[in-house]
Amino acid sequence: MLIFPAIDMYEGQAVRLFKGDYAQKTVYSDDPVSVAFDFRKAGATHVHLVDLEGAKFGSTPNFDLVCRIKNETGLFAEIGGGIRDMKVIEKYLSSGIDRVILGTAAVTSEGFVAEAVKEYGRKIAVGIDIKDGCVAIKGWTQSSGIDAFEFCEKMQECGIGTLICTDISKDGAMKGTNRELYKELSKRFTIDIVASGGVSSIDDVKALRELDIYGAIIGKAYYTGAIGLRDAIEVAK
Repeated sequence: MLIFPAIDMYEGQAVRLFKGDYAQKTVYSDDPVSVAFDFRKAGATHVHLVDLEGAKFGSTPNFDLVCRIKNETGLFAEIGGGIRDMKVIEKYLSSGIDRVILGTAAVTSEGFVAEAVKEYGRKIAVGIDIKDGCVAIKGWTQSSGIDAFEFCEKMQECGIGTLICTDISKDGAMKGTNRELYKELSKRFTIDIVASGGVSSIDDVKALRELDIYGAIIGKAYYTGAIGLRDAIEVAK
């Protein structure tokens, strides 16, 4: 299982939200590039990047910062937040980003997903943010009313190779990840599943590895010191 340490960016800073609430934001660093270098020193090979402003407003205000993280650290970099048309996908991928994550656009335009997969294959992932069993959109601020498992099924049929699944109720709460959700996802679908939200202990990492999950994103637990990144990477192996 791969470990994806996360950097959520807002106004050029590395921050974390509590359960997706923009009003409950904690700033952890004014230098996200330095944070990414710390990941690499701990043995990380991948980094999960989120442009929180992009997710909220549908733009790419942290584009230059994302590119710096990728180009200066050499880590496999995936980016989500505000990627809602083919031009933005091309902008990121042509700048060296390894994978882009579609969120809101994947829910509102299935045709867009199909077009992106046809053009870029496995460089396209979909992030599914789950709240009360339904898919949330627009930076977690709205519910789409679409059943989460039905949406995953559609994405698999579209040819998506990687699904990043976040249980919003667990994100940033430091109360453990939703193991039952990932067990069910792993059982139902053949695509790569990345667990996100609430991975807050080494036991969570072990449990996800035993479910044969492709990857796990570690965010707040890293920044608070609850999980040592080097330890998590070893356990994930």
